[in-house]
Amino acid sequence: WTGVRLRDVLKDAGAQIDDIPSNVKHIQFEGAEAYGASIPIEKAVDQFGDVLLAYKMNGKPLAPDHGFPLRLLAPGNVAARSVKWITRVRLSDEESTSQWQRRDYKCFGPNISSQEADWDATPAIQETPVQSAITSLRDVTPHSAQDSKLLQVYGLEEDSIAVEGYSYAGGGRRIIRVDVSADDGRTWHQAELLPDEAKGAKAWAWSRWRWVLPRQQAGRCFVVKAVDEAYNTQPGEYEANYNFRGNLTSSWHRVGYRAKPT
Repeated sequence: WTGVRLRDVLKDAGAQIDDIPSNVKHIQFEGAEAYGASIPIEKAVDQFGDVLLAYKMNGKPLAPDHGFPLRLLAPGNVAARSVKWITRVRLSDEESTSQWQRRDYKCFGPNISSQEADWDATPAIQETPVQSAITSLRDVTPHSAQDSKLLQVYGLEEDSIAVEGYSYAGGGRRIIRVDVSADDGRTWHQAELLPDEAKGAKAWAWSRWRWVLPRQQAGRCFVVKAVDEAYNTQPGEYEANYNFRGNLTSSWHRVGYRAKPT
């Protein structure tokens, strides 16, 4: 992403970002298609928050469906706050009054129905919880030249399984560990965190990971869970944080496995 820091734009416009007035609690954004959202003022002006008014993605001008000519990028926050096609930025004593801020992207207890939900008393989602997923599960063999190089890295000489995926935590919290299981959580191993080229003051991007194990050690279900630098981790089952909106259900990710016949 390429853009200008929101805090710099606010300062240039005369906002007192280093001595925020007590009545300024949020900063609201409006998009050309009537979408609206807001983030807390502390996030907006944080010198380490990396909030951008972005005009490029991957070195090229934003495509129309990604918010051309200007969009917000609030890293570490749920994507619903990164408003596209921005037409207005407003300092306010209250959060955005839009449907998407007040009546969407909120979480309730697993026992609360849509008819029982108290939308006004429930805060809007901002930072996302720690999460992880398995994105690749493949057999590797020493009989393949390409696979054999990978196996050598991990000191293996037998048919194996390469498991890969991503992990992430909101608020810029760094992923410090990824635990992977080949037997549905009965035993655990630590995956290798792969290097990346992410930029910014904090850990805003996915942390990719990899684990390679002998095929004979694999059970019928692989599981992954991540831990961030505040030692937050994921619940084991979806039932614990189920909600009727389906938001933030970030439990352990499971992928079934069946060995190919030899």
